[in-house]
Amino acid sequence: MPNSLSSSKTFSNAGHARLRGERALQKGQQTKQIIVDAALGLAEKIGLEGLSIGALAEITRRSKSGVFAHFGSREELQISVVREYYQRFSDEVFFPAMNADRGLPRVRALFANWMARVAVEIQSGCIFISGAVEFDDRPGPVRDALASSVQTWLNAVHRAVVQAQDEGHLVADADAQQIAFEIHGLILALHYEARFLKNPGATQRANTGFENILHCYGRPQASPGTAPLI
Repeated sequence: MPNSLSSSKTFSNAGHARLRGERALQKGQQTKQIIVDAALGLAEKIGLEGLSIGALAEITRRSKSGVFAHFGSREELQISVVREYYQRFSDEVFFPAMNADRGLPRVRALFANWMARVAVEIQSGCIFISGAVEFDDRPGPVRDALASSVQTWLNAVHRAVVQAQDEGHLVADADAQQIAFEIHGLILALHYEARFLKNPGATQRANTGFENILHCYGRPQASPGTAPLI
């Protein structure tokens, strides 16, 4: 009987220790997320290069050592911000568009969601664009994380265009990469025109440009009552 009680006590102590460990891990993850949120907000204003452990410690009211412990380096902090931005971008732009039908409806949804995101970023800034300027000629893990995130998104746009061709909504022999390139170009031009030059009407011009792209590459529809050519 004593051995049984001792064994039960051992299991109980182990269970409590495991629970404490899980709670500590959860608290640590929550704290790290708070820091990443603050870092993203700061990076949108002053860029990834403007991030520092000291600035985040001040913003989040934590010690420098406490902030540093969650990342280990300023570089890892920057990469965490890139990943967080990409996740939010995907949640707002990519995943909702997947509810649209394959083909042109999905291409339109992707662009509409992208434009909605840009409407906010005209004021706050875009990590993908500002980061590209900061790290375009600086090889390293931060640039790799940025380039990978942007390329993954552009691959999704290209894939949606190809699906629109497969569905017969866009001409099959058109260069899908060129179509995706032109759509991406509209977003970059909009950022430059609206955020930097403050030109009015830039958003409407981007929307008009998108419709022009679809018109240019759209598959001609037969007129009502006209027999298809064989």
